[in-house]
Amino acid sequence: MEPLSARGLPRLSWIDTLYSNFNYNTDGYEGDVADEVKSQDGSETLPFIDESPTMSPQLCTPQGPDGVSPTPPDGLLHGGDIEKGLEMKKLVLSGFLASEEIYINQLEALLLPMRPLKATATTSQPVLTIQQIETIFYKIQDIFEIHKEFYDALLPNIQQWDEKVTVGHLFQKLASQLGVYKAFVDNYKVALETAEKCSQANSQFQKISENLKVKGPKDSKELTTNISMEALLYKPIDRVTRSTLVLHDLLKHTPKDHPDFPLLQDALRISQNFLSSINEEIDPRRTAVTTPKGEARQLVKDGFLVEVSESSRKLRHVFLFTDLLLCAKMKKTSVGRHQQYECKWYIPLADLTFTTLDDTDSHCIQVLPEHEIEEMKMKISSLKNDIQKEKKAPKAQSRVERLRKKMNEQESWLLLHSPTIPFRIQNKHGKSYLFLLSSDYERSEWRESIQKLQKKDLQSCVLSSVELQVLTSSCLKLRTVHNIPVTSNKDDEETPGLYGFLHVIVHSAKGFKESANLYCTLEVDSFGYFVSKAKTRVFRDTAEPQWNEEFEIELEGSQYLRILCYEKCYDKSMLNRDDNEIVDKIMGKGQVQLDPQTVQSKNWHMDVIEMNGIKVEFSMKFTSRDLSLKRTPSKKQSGVFGVKINVVTKRERSKVPYIVRQCIEEVEKRGIDEVGIYRISGVATDIQALKLAFDTNTKDILMMLSDMDINAIAGTLKLYFRELPEPLLTDRLYPAFMEGIALSDPAAKENCMMHLLRSLPDPNLMTFLTLLEHLKRVAEKEPVNKMSLHNLATVFGPTLLRPSESESTKGHHITSASDIWSHDVMAQVQVLLYYLQHPPITFAELKRNTLYFSTDV
Repeated sequence: MEPLSARGLPRLSWIDTLYSNFNYNTDGYEGDVADEVKSQDGSETLPFIDESPTMSPQLCTPQGPDGVSPTPPDGLLHGGDIEKGLEMKKLVLSGFLASEEIYINQLEALLLPMRPLKATATTSQPVLTIQQIETIFYKIQDIFEIHKEFYDALLPNIQQWDEKVTVGHLFQKLASQLGVYKAFVDNYKVALETAEKCSQANSQFQKISENLKVKGPKDSKELTTNISMEALLYKPIDRVTRSTLVLHDLLKHTPKDHPDFPLLQDALRISQNFLSSINEEIDPRRTAVTTPKGEARQLVKDGFLVEVSESSRKLRHVFLFTDLLLCAKMKKTSVGRHQQYECKWYIPLADLTFTTLDDTDSHCIQVLPEHEIEEMKMKISSLKNDIQKEKKAPKAQSRVERLRKKMNEQESWLLLHSPTIPFRIQNKHGKSYLFLLSSDYERSEWRESIQKLQKKDLQSCVLSSVELQVLTSSCLKLRTVHNIPVTSNKDDEETPGLYGFLHVIVHSAKGFKESANLYCTLEVDSFGYFVSKAKTRVFRDTAEPQWNEEFEIELEGSQYLRILCYEKCYDKSMLNRDDNEIVDKIMGKGQVQLDPQTVQSKNWHMDVIEMNGIKVEFSMKFTSRDLSLKRTPSKKQSGVFGVKINVVTKRERSKVPYIVRQCIEEVEKRGIDEVGIYRISGVATDIQALKLAFDTNTKDILMMLSDMDINAIAGTLKLYFRELPEPLLTDRLYPAFMEGIALSDPAAKENCMMHLLRSLPDPNLMTFLTLLEHLKRVAEKEPVNKMSLHNLATVFGPTLLRPSESESTKGHHITSASDIWSHDVMAQVQVLLYYLQHPPITFAELKRNTLYFSTDV
């Protein structure tokens, strides 16, 4: 039987390359063989532990944050939702029915040896006495008959499903028979002890109890599974909790006016009361999910982190409990088997310390060149567009699935290789573990969560192998983060995020208790992880900073904006160091969702983020990529922005526009060592001030340039090229550049690409060659400024080549500017990269070159 997710779709298998057999069911209800988890030694497991974050990880009644049993949210099912709700109800019931079949088979496996054991009990050589048999197998026969009757009644309802089918009475009857379970629970501990003693005293019974055979489901290829008696005896306790969770799910998807609703509510009430009454002293092994002080161990936080282990990156699921941190990975299991975690290591919080990086760390952290990361982003964007186009084609399902699988693999690669921010922890023996995170926000969250728990009176603990197995198996149920954060884990109906430019003004902040040197950074999510995009200036010695700085941030499917507020550390004796970089103190952090309706209005949207008593005031507005791609000529031909380059050079009597020469000169004077030069956003208000100065030919331009932040100057140069009424490499030649870069033969490509340069108007060619040599000089400082030729090509390629009208749509079936962007941007980057990697090109040599070029341009 192929496992189904809660949406009834076969679980995907692509993630095997990265994270074997990961669970894609996010609904809190496992719609298949959720109980069938094997422990490391192959024995059948370990208590079910509910996954609700408000529950103690022990057998308990599901409750809301205030301790009241939750009820389904009002208004969940209205109008057209009812049909969808009934379909979901059927899926929930189908999954439960499948697991009910497995449970009945397990009970049957327990009963199988009971009959021959009873038969031998009256002979001269009994294996067990009648009393021992009745103690070990107490109430199993009754429980079996209750569930067999329930299964036989439910099955035809699922097979002949329609909106009139009622099942509430079946669950109500099942709940009313929980008295049998109460008797079983009261006897459970004695049954386990008796079975253990009998195993030690009788090798024949030991052999039987260690190897009971459970029949597989009807549709399963596996005929039988070997399970121990101890594991099977735990199944009835596990089952009650499971039934209660299913009742929650059924109520969620049952309209209030459906006949089933009051019956299911009643069944849930009975089940919860029963669970409350038996919540104490159920399982002696439950010590594994309590702390050394006997308090319930709860899951506080979990998530996917990249661990550097043996000099390579590994994706881990990390679980922070109230008294320890556990690092796990998903074990590889055979097809059809349920997933399970394998514990890689754990550290009691009482023994955990944070460490700074040492010199050896820089060798074990392998950071890929940024151009490889950018190339992968381009490929993913291209695949997303291909998927959207294929969806519209008839009978394209298999093709879409292939593209999805490929995209999933690439997104997972990106998730694994993009994080670079180190987070190192250590245990009391000096053994340390290194994680890499994608943002300072995330690192701060983990650090703060751990430090908050460490303020309590914690004791160190050592878990036995059984206790560790129990705790690790509980992770599957407890986790709050189910899926690795890639697009493929989202429904097609979910918002794809925003593509374009987000304009953010960071106004001010209040709430600081004392004066400090303060600044903010901005992060947005991109391709499943967060990246830092902008940074305000440091406002010195104040408790009420007034930044009023505007930034333009490019969004790539982004859904959230994060703001972090830092105190700048100038006292060198107080510095912490991480990866040889100064770590300033985070004063507060917060995030807002980028709601398309709110953000996409033409007006600024003002908002406040509250963080640890601090309030940061900011405004934002969004420009879609469709609009940002358009080149709009300036109405004033007296300026330089939005004016044709030949008009500017003729007016200035220059070969290269003054703005280009001055910005390049300033960047080479004091910005060539700046990390992320041309990539980090400059303050938008500074850029606008420079734009106005150049447009009006202000005499103070040189003074302004020398005083201005270097990122604003770099941003002004990029803006100039972006606002040209036609691209520097011209609309006319654009199709030929696209064709030339696609040529395979090196000689033909060289011939074509050089001819295209010669075909440019002289002002365009001179400006392009000047910029080209400047970018090469910037890339020579890559070890310091982290800007490679490919990084620079990524920044400038689309700016220099992107057509002003619809040139790029010729020959392509493309419907929007966003499609144009994804389709052509890789080629635009490759064109500029070709020239950046080429030996020096001079204007005179190009004009002297007599190579023939046969293709019409």
